[in-house]
Amino acid sequence: MHRPAVTLDRGSPVPLYFQVAQQLEAAIRSGELPPGARLENELELAARCKLSRPTVRQAIQHLVDQGLLVRKRGVGTQVVQPQVKRPIELSSLYDDLASTAQSPTTRVLEFTYVPAPDDVAKELGLAPGTEVLYLRRLRLTGGEPLALMTNHLPPGLIDVTPAHLQEHGLYETLRDLGIDLRIAHQTIGARGATAAEARLLDERRGTPLLTMTRTAYDDKGRAVEYGSHVYRAGRYSFSHTLVSR
Repeated sequence: MHRPAVTLDRGSPVPLYFQVAQQLEAAIRSGELPPGARLENELELAARCKLSRPTVRQAIQHLVDQGLLVRKRGVGTQVVQPQVKRPIELSSLYDDLASTAQSPTTRVLEFTYVPAPDDVAKELGLAPGTEVLYLRRLRLTGGEPLALMTNHLPPGLIDVTPAHLQEHGLYETLRDLGIDLRIAHQTIGARGATAAEARLLDERRGTPLLTMTRTAYDDKGRAVEYGSHVYRAGRYSFSHTLVSR
């Protein structure tokens, strides 16, 4: 149970609930209240700060609305993992998480060779039914699921094990094998989570998920990867800078 210090200025024009919210937010952003930390309940915080319970509830709700806290039945109020904001560029989720010290981990759910479905074969420039490497992985950060990733790779492109992909990102692996990724065609969308996706991502069935499909090409113009990924919308967003012509 975490009880960060809260100092109130009762003569300030700033509402008391907002003073509480600001100081709790500062504790979260500084790391004093790390992801997963559980706050004391509203009654305890109200008593400690000599405030009414509605005032404390308003402060906590303010942080819930900002996505910094979450209320869980039977658990209480907890600090949530920060949202991952990913630039739209030719990089992998593993690379982006590692570059911001967010400790990515991976569970390899499937690693097998399958006949390429027609849509996958078209994206990879292969004949339908060509055997391709099929990967399905769950990416986590801070111990919480973030994305479910499905990838198809042309035959003979890489020779790795599931254990290797639990420790290394796919694009990192391709680069280490001398494959120079140069361009990709990508589509971003959204849809509701299926029952299977909801179980893996710790969401409810039908919860909105961000979707991304991508076909990546190397410096020779060869399609080297087709990916179809889903992301928890509450934990993940894409960012992009736009310029006028």
